[in-house]
Amino acid sequence: MASRISRTLVAMVATAGATLGVTLANPSPASAAMTICYNTSQAPSYASIANQAATIWNNATSNLTLTANCGTNLRIYQITGGGSYAVRTSLGNGRVYIDTQQAAQYSPLRIMTHEIGHILGLPDNYNGDCALLMSGGSAGTGCTNPYPSTAEANRVTSLFAGTLSATERGSDSSGATVFRDSWPAALAPVG
Repeated sequence: MASRISRTLVAMVATAGATLGVTLANPSPASAAMTICYNTSQAPSYASIANQAATIWNNATSNLTLTANCGTNLRIYQITGGGSYAVRTSLGNGRVYIDTQQAAQYSPLRIMTHEIGHILGLPDNYNGDCALLMSGGSAGTGCTNPYPSTAEANRVTSLFAGTLSATERGSDSSGATVFRDSWPAALAPVG
């Protein structure tokens, strides 16, 4: 019933907009969600952390669902050395590399959620503010916040709603974008 009311309301708004000369771009039900399938087979030690990060993003956005091991939109790899980073091949697709050495110093859940944020279209923000997920390692090793800010979550929701123009999406729609240096190099042991 609610679905029928929503469709009727969308049709009425579209008709009113057309009457006024306003064009609506692809009205769709609010319940429509894009599914991003992530695969953790190359990062077995971080599978549960990837699941937690997926839950965080699923709860923070309204039109996006990250689902484990149903496909390969997003592949997660475990590496040692070289730093954690993401390679976005297109919006919602790419690879995340979690460096075990950095995960021993920084919150592994913050690293995972941050790197997935790149795949979802967010850039780095090196301002050191722990409240911003995309500040990455600039917030220091004591920052364990794995949650995107409201602005970060809203940006991802907008990207997946199709409400941004191609110019606003930038390189999200074509070509690979590599996000490195979100986390400072592993600290050398003292002594």
